[in-house]
Amino acid sequence: MSGSGPEAPQPSDAEEARLQEAEQDWAAAKAFYDNLVSKKPRPPKPQHAITVAVSSRALFDLVEERRIYEEQGVEKYVEYQQNNENVTLKPGPAFYFVKALEHVNARLLELYPDDEERFDIVLMTNNHAQVGVRLINSINHYGLTIERFCMTGGKSPIGYLTAYLTNLYLSADSEKVQEAIEAGIASATMFTANKDVPYSDTQLRVAFDGDAVLFSDESEQIVKEQGLDRFFEHEQLNENKPLAQGPLKGFLEDLGKLQKKFYAKNERLNCPIRTFLVTARSAASSGARVLKTLRSWGLEIDEALFLAGAPKGPILVKIRPHIFFDDQMFHVEGAQKLGTIAAHVPYGIAQKYQKSV
Repeated sequence: MSGSGPEAPQPSDAEEARLQEAEQDWAAAKAFYDNLVSKKPRPPKPQHAITVAVSSRALFDLVEERRIYEEQGVEKYVEYQQNNENVTLKPGPAFYFVKALEHVNARLLELYPDDEERFDIVLMTNNHAQVGVRLINSINHYGLTIERFCMTGGKSPIGYLTAYLTNLYLSADSEKVQEAIEAGIASATMFTANKDVPYSDTQLRVAFDGDAVLFSDESEQIVKEQGLDRFFEHEQLNENKPLAQGPLKGFLEDLGKLQKKFYAKNERLNCPIRTFLVTARSAASSGARVLKTLRSWGLEIDEALFLAGAPKGPILVKIRPHIFFDDQMFHVEGAQKLGTIAAHVPYGIAQKYQKSV
């Protein structure tokens, strides 16, 4: 939050020169591609984009392929993928979220044809390059605009996330997600819903839990260690003290920036992005601090649902988000059972309690 920390360090002369050189390299590459005629929208400049890195197992259903890899080894896995490279992969848990991101991009390009502040989807996978043809064929089959690939040949791709200026990383591998969270990158493990439900194809719908997702786990620590009554007392005493940010605050901020672009064109009622806060907090006892925190950040949430401990699954069925972020697996599993694509954010004290049971 502004005014709460030391001034940002100024870049050194060497760093400044490196940044200028990178700008010149990008300008030269962009000038070359700008002279090429194409109807396909080009990827935005990374410094302007909201980069969403998605693993191949999050984007596509690779359950059978994963079984072959685990039971028969990498060579048989690669052979299987090559033999089936013209067989289109089925959608995975992140597929409809990515489709919704691309719909937002299309609307932005209509309103701001020269603006590069939009989503850039990167396929970030530890697959071998030999598997790339099947992934490319499947992406083209569905008409997805995914131009940037990072295929690391069995090595962890996490080190590349920073180089790609990643704003959000989605994977089916919980260990890689944990590694990314520890590196300070907004990340979540994707889980497929147990039921098929229709998703909006005209509006990106994103639902967030509050504590340990948008906010820090400060309050959740008190619940776990001191009980609910002490938590209520603490929240009321600190009602006017904003909560510290959690791992997904930056992504909500990114969504808010794009929403304002639509509002500026008088498109508030027709905005293709809608955000939801779905929290186990109760409104009267602990809701004010949450809303005041969002206000202090200059962020809006379209809908806030305070459930006072009630299950989240039935509410999420009504919302039908393309993705729901929560730090507690029992909420993720409850959402899954009723048909919601859920993403686990392995952050905060709840992870300690989940591992101990």
